[in-house]
Amino acid sequence: MRSAGSGNTVKVHYTGTLDDGNVFDSSRDHDPLEFVIGDGQMIPGFEKAVTGMNVGDTKIVKITASEAYGAHRDELVIKINRSHFPDNIVPIAGLQLSLKSPEDSIVNAVITSVEGDAVLLDANHPLAGKDLTFEIELMEII
Repeated sequence: MRSAGSGNTVKVHYTGTLDDGNVFDSSRDHDPLEFVIGDGQMIPGFEKAVTGMNVGDTKIVKITASEAYGAHRDELVIKINRSHFPDNIVPIAGLQLSLKSPEDSIVNAVITSVEGDAVLLDANHPLAGKDLTFEIELMEII
């Protein structure tokens, strides 16, 4: 039986949970997730978990933040003045924004709080700093 390895295109079903048991993502109600092992499409810990699996194998793996979305970085949390927002955007906590960086790349951020004229933006990935648990089932090696 052939095991999944670097360069293989694979299809997996997965369910991802946080330490408190809350599900943050799952493919179970959709088609399996397809990706190429080693192409960097997936977080490193997920690729490592799938490597060596055989079709039909299921495993549960805990992936540390360092092998997932990295540590929460304080320098990606910034305070800006409400006056910097265009008139058509009302800053409220939870609002997700796409911003242009000085290097012209797009950065996603979420407003975490609004206090008076101060708006706090967080450009960390929502799962940064969190350990993740995945239940993975290898459905196919293409």
